[in-house]
Amino acid sequence: MGNPKQKWTAEEEEALRAGVAKHGTGKWKNIQKDPEFNHFLYSRSNIDLKDKWRNMSVSATGQGPREKSRSSKAKANPDAPATPLPNAQTSLATTPIANDASADVIMEDSKCLLDGKTASKYNVMIYEALSTLKDPNGSDTTAIVSFIEQRNEVPQNFRRLLSSRLRRLVAQDKLEKVQNCYKIKKDVSHGVKTVTATPKPKDIRPRQSQTTTSYLGDTVEEAAVAAAYKVAEAENKSFVAAEAVKEAERVSKMAEDADSYLQLAKEIFEKCSRGEVVLMC
Repeated sequence: MGNPKQKWTAEEEEALRAGVAKHGTGKWKNIQKDPEFNHFLYSRSNIDLKDKWRNMSVSATGQGPREKSRSSKAKANPDAPATPLPNAQTSLATTPIANDASADVIMEDSKCLLDGKTASKYNVMIYEALSTLKDPNGSDTTAIVSFIEQRNEVPQNFRRLLSSRLRRLVAQDKLEKVQNCYKIKKDVSHGVKTVTATPKPKDIRPRQSQTTTSYLGDTVEEAAVAAAYKVAEAENKSFVAAEAVKEAERVSKMAEDADSYLQLAKEIFEKCSRGEVVLMC
């Protein structure tokens, strides 16, 4: 039969409320061991404390667990839709969609859009890679990515961004794609050389600058980025050359010191061989 349940006193209920406020709900063992509440709750087990707290919470709200779940469901769906959702999904599924590869490319490129400065930087890096590799059949994406990664710091999704940029340049007729390889078109890399009439002296300089700009990049911004790369590379080479000159001067000085020490050693040896006394300070 078991021990008969004892009715909870007001002191026990107050101690349980204070214990939950201090330790939190579910910490029944901590509440029971707390000296502040132990002399009130020493005859109660952990299960008694849990059941009593649940009954006190239900009496405070006026709703049991089942009533709460029913009321929440009623509030969540006050008015059910007349048309079932699966029909709407099937109607959307039956809607015809253009199954074109170009649409997939556009959607993928839209996720990899670059701002103007970054796009110009990518164009310069691509032109530099293709111009340096000089593969007559074109270079694939892996070779281009490997070339750029060896010379620049790139983000984690660089391969996807570069692939999107390569497709964009092919679409703009600036690169030529042969199978899975890319190469610079001749008219883009060398500029347009067909001239119908003899140019005047005033027209020669703009055409030369246009040829140089088209080699560095298609826009003024791309040319500026390419020029910045060239200046940085030249400064780096200048710094390396200056360090090499300093190293050469240091080695030359060491050689001179060694030569003087050798000459001094010879003189000391000659004096010693003649029986002279050599004083070293």
